[in-house]
Amino acid sequence: MVFLDAIGILAALAGFLIFIYHIGFTHVPDELLVIQHLFNVILWIIVLSALAGVYIKKWQYGQLKLRIAELAIVPVLLLILDARTGFTGIDWSQTSLHLFLNRSLAVHTIIILSLVVEISTSSLNFNNRNTNPGLLFAFSFIFIILLGTGLLLLPNATYTGIGFTDAFFTSTSAVCVTGLIVVDTATYFTPLGQIFIIILIQIGGLGIMTFTSFFGYFFKGGASFGNEFLLKDLINEEKLGEIFNTLLKIIAITFFIEAIGALIIYSTLDTSLFNGRLNVLGFSVFHSISAFCNAGFSTLSGNLYEPGFRNNYNLHYIIGTLIILGGLGFPIVFNYYRLLNHFIRNKYKQIATNSKYIHTPKIINANTRLVVITTLILLAGGFVFFMFSEYDHSLKGLSWGGKVAGAFFGSVTTRTAGFNTVDMSMLAPATILVYFFLMWIGASPASTGGGIKTTTFAVAILNFVSMSKGKDRTEVFGRELTNESGRRAFSVIFLSFLVIGLSVLMLTISDGNLDLTKIIFEVISAFGTVGLSLGITSQLSLAGKWVLIVTMFLGRVGTLTILVGLFRRMRNYEYNYPSEDVMIN
Repeated sequence: MVFLDAIGILAALAGFLIFIYHIGFTHVPDELLVIQHLFNVILWIIVLSALAGVYIKKWQYGQLKLRIAELAIVPVLLLILDARTGFTGIDWSQTSLHLFLNRSLAVHTIIILSLVVEISTSSLNFNNRNTNPGLLFAFSFIFIILLGTGLLLLPNATYTGIGFTDAFFTSTSAVCVTGLIVVDTATYFTPLGQIFIIILIQIGGLGIMTFTSFFGYFFKGGASFGNEFLLKDLINEEKLGEIFNTLLKIIAITFFIEAIGALIIYSTLDTSLFNGRLNVLGFSVFHSISAFCNAGFSTLSGNLYEPGFRNNYNLHYIIGTLIILGGLGFPIVFNYYRLLNHFIRNKYKQIATNSKYIHTPKIINANTRLVVITTLILLAGGFVFFMFSEYDHSLKGLSWGGKVAGAFFGSVTTRTAGFNTVDMSMLAPATILVYFFLMWIGASPASTGGGIKTTTFAVAILNFVSMSKGKDRTEVFGRELTNESGRRAFSVIFLSFLVIGLSVLMLTISDGNLDLTKIIFEVISAFGTVGLSLGITSQLSLAGKWVLIVTMFLGRVGTLTILVGLFRRMRNYEYNYPSEDVMIN
């Protein structure tokens, strides 16, 4: 079985490489003919490997343990092969399936699906209890960044070609959902290149392990205890038995919100600004995904400040809403889903059976309350400050409705999104300082955003207030926060200052000709995976670009996550040293 699994994986990988070669390069007719023959060989290998695996499983276990994916893929593969080679003698040209089965799209789709199945089911084999979740999370991002770099280097991904560093920077910015760009996404990348970018954003926003683990569960029908123990830490799920349901909810909620967002964006657009309805749909999908994943990438050269879009306030509001939803974090969404589900069920029972309303205490936990309240305070505070600070600067000349929309979006986009609806060069110095603060905090834990996170900031403030009052503990909403929460908050804040400080220092050395304020803005934007810029990203030297690449990666994955993964976890000792105070202040 191991041999057959290896053949299946190698065939899927070979098929994927041929697929990339097919779409990434321009070919003469003879080359296209060879490619089609190679596709046929790969498809036959996948079919025979799957059928052999089913046969062996049947006799080995006495029952047919066929995975869902094999049931679905094998018949489709045989249909495609018959249409391409005619081994059964059926004339498919007389059927309605002819156009689909003979198109390259059908082969490309089945090849990608086969690769997803093989990678997903194989990923569960190395996910075990001894695997470090932090390092696995970090290495998964590195893998996708490298893959994305290779895709963006393909000749058909750009109009004029791109250097390795610029491709690596763009891939890192997309996977780390940052939005900083060194080349214009709208004019530099072809539609194929833009598709690569939005796929990298989607994968980076949710995390490759979320996708592979979900499909691994789905196609394999389950996972070992070691797999579940590891995934529990990766997706912040407390119950092992709920891991698959949690993965399903994450995927379903993401695609549902992005689909609704794309439809609403589509309805707000002026179609005369596009070349056809298909371009309008592509714009809507791209910006919905980019907004929900807090990426900030746009297919407009001027971002949302582009003429024709800068005054489309309905578009600004829907993108701002998507940014907020993506930045709240999935645990918050699930928590409110439980509350809504509990309320609807109880109301139904009251109406249908006249039973009493059953109260379940503390459905909305302390973490959710802390995230929501902190988020609302930051959004409201940012809105008010932006309105007053920018009233006669970047908001000057706008109607009252335009000023409100601009202030709202200005407060929202700093929360790791990176879209801009105003001229960034017109920002007042006071606004830039507040942007430093908001970009540094960022989004909430287990979300698609970056920064030190809202809970880190909130816990630090609560700890400060508690110490000021002379308390020996930190309490909030009738709950006592653990010492571990305070220690992690302090560590995250300290490491953020360390990374930002070192990055600024290195940029002042490599790009000393640039304004210091703009350098600091760029670094905090990179660390918070925000993507806003004062216009110096494309001016950075080669060394400066690599400094920001590392900063974006550390900001998305988390410096503390990497450090915890690098050091062996210490066991709990059965003793304590005598306590002693150290003089502070």
